[in-house]
Amino acid sequence: MRSLPEKPLFVAAAAAALVAGALVVSSFVRAGDRALLCSSLFSSSSSSPSSSSFSSELAEVLLHYATSTAVPQQSRAEIRISFDVLRRRRPCNFLVFGLGRDSLMWSAFNAGGTTVFLEEDPKWFESVTKSSPNLRAHSVRYRTRLIEADDLIKSYRSEPSCLPPAAAPLKNNHRCPLALADLPSEIFDREWDLIMIDAPKGYYNEAPGRMAAIFSAAVMARSRRGVGETDIFLHDVNRKVEMMYAMEFLCKKHLVGGSGRLWHFRIPPVRGNETTTSSSGEQSFC
Repeated sequence: MRSLPEKPLFVAAAAAALVAGALVVSSFVRAGDRALLCSSLFSSSSSSPSSSSFSSELAEVLLHYATSTAVPQQSRAEIRISFDVLRRRRPCNFLVFGLGRDSLMWSAFNAGGTTVFLEEDPKWFESVTKSSPNLRAHSVRYRTRLIEADDLIKSYRSEPSCLPPAAAPLKNNHRCPLALADLPSEIFDREWDLIMIDAPKGYYNEAPGRMAAIFSAAVMARSRRGVGETDIFLHDVNRKVEMMYAMEFLCKKHLVGGSGRLWHFRIPPVRGNETTTSSSGEQSFC
């Protein structure tokens, strides 16, 4: 989700802008989607606050990507999966791990709802929020390192506070090293309908890795009190850690779709004292 260096050639810049504009509008969508966007963006008869907000934010996004050389890092097919769910569930509560080139797009797609971004890199956080001050975002810290991923997944069962149902609530669960226990209050105060995991960094040993984000998203989904399931989108599943932690905490049985490097899980809440046990009789997320 980070910005790439700008290409020096005008042709490359123009091509990127065209690709970005098409990505946001027509490249995503078929005839039915164009009708949706056109009616939302150009209709002057709509008095719905949600429709008005959607029109305004979408117009801002179109302007941004049409004049920018930076395009979203996910592919068209990957973005389309989340886009379709957002279109169905908007306005909703949408939590995004990561802040970057696609943040304005996700926020606009959920116009009228609440979209919050969590970013671990302070300098990148400052850069993005300075250029896009209307984004709702928090700078957060992680307690894990990618190099610890294998040990954490082998040892988490020995800590009761990492196992259901004791893993919830996440807030102040400092005993479990995978729990994001110190997130901003609004993250704990809301129930999230959609969660996108495209951060933190997970491509070198000292990076935080996405272990805690995946674990915590699973706990949030399982402890949901409201009606409905939680849609979770995990990017970069071609990498070992993302795939391993997805199968352990998000569960193969909840995998409902995917494309390229993105998987889509739909996780139902776990009611009351319900627990899941593994074949060995231990408490389990799956």
